[in-house]
Amino acid sequence: MTGPSYDAIVLAGGESRRMGGNDKTAMTLAGRPMLDYVLDAVAAAGRVVAVGLPRPTSIEVRWCREEPPGGGPAAAIAAALSLVTAETVVVVGGDQPLLTASVVEALVAGIAGDGCVGVDADGRPQWLLGAWRTAALRSLPLGPGASLRDTLGSLTWTGAVLPAGAESDCDTPDDVRRIEAALTERSLPA
Repeated sequence: MTGPSYDAIVLAGGESRRMGGNDKTAMTLAGRPMLDYVLDAVAAAGRVVAVGLPRPTSIEVRWCREEPPGGGPAAAIAAALSLVTAETVVVVGGDQPLLTASVVEALVAGIAGDGCVGVDADGRPQWLLGAWRTAALRSLPLGPGASLRDTLGSLTWTGAVLPAGAESDCDTPDDVRRIEAALTERSLPA
């Protein structure tokens, strides 16, 4: 029997400016914290590293912070990489509550070259929804203010077309209402 084939990095420390500066990943959607939905999607990981302020979660998480705090997603990934032990790592945003385990599994299975990135219906790569070879991420100049599009985009990767809505994140109150309705509908008995 083999263990999990990947670790996961969940970015949960943004400033949520468009949400009034509140921690959006702690918001309750359809009865659960937003972050817990994302953690469900990566629960098969050998180790889950969350970047942000520690809080109770639905699964065991190792917490860390980027330097400096608020340094952006590239700095957050850099901080989390020191806690990653698997050869493959999934990187997701903590504000993607429609993400599912099957999407995460497809990203891990789709790695070619350095990684596999979720691609939306318009063909745009979703840099906070990918699976990567850990060594490739460690080779990048990730740090405060670095562009994920430029740094991750410099690697060799393949795209995986995402199911409709899988990349949806909660950046605005309208996003929250729309995604909460989808989560409520998803939880209704068939």
